[in-house]
Amino acid sequence: MKLILIKDVENLGQIGDIVNVKEGYARNYLIPKKLVLEATKANEKIVEKEKIKAEQRKKESKKAAEELCQQLEKLSLTAPVQVGENDKLYGSVTSQDISDLLKKEGFDIDKRKIELPTPIKVLGIYSVKIKLDSEITATTKVWVVKM
Repeated sequence: MKLILIKDVENLGQIGDIVNVKEGYARNYLIPKKLVLEATKANEKIVEKEKIKAEQRKKESKKAAEELCQQLEKLSLTAPVQVGENDKLYGSVTSQDISDLLKKEGFDIDKRKIELPTPIKVLGIYSVKIKLDSEITATTKVWVVKM
């Protein structure tokens, strides 16, 4: 079955691609989720216009992400935490805590965009990566200090 993708579909293609898929996959997954249109000349023209608009939106969002990246690269956050004996933290510093610190600085960044392999459990200076776009990642320093 020949279809035109109207949204990016992982492992299948991007907006505007004409794909040939099995009928069951199209009927049960792609069509109900409104990811495709039937491959006709009229639909091809519609999708081409949408593809141009999507590219413009991507360029604008990438430019905004680059500007935000530059601001975050300059930023240094301080996370005051309570410590016990031998400077051992009570709890840990998580991506949610870093997101809250960023909000105090005026940056509204979701905790899921903060790449923290494991929560921080020791005092020190850490470089934290923040994924802003599919290609753009900012690195911010986080100082974990005694309260």
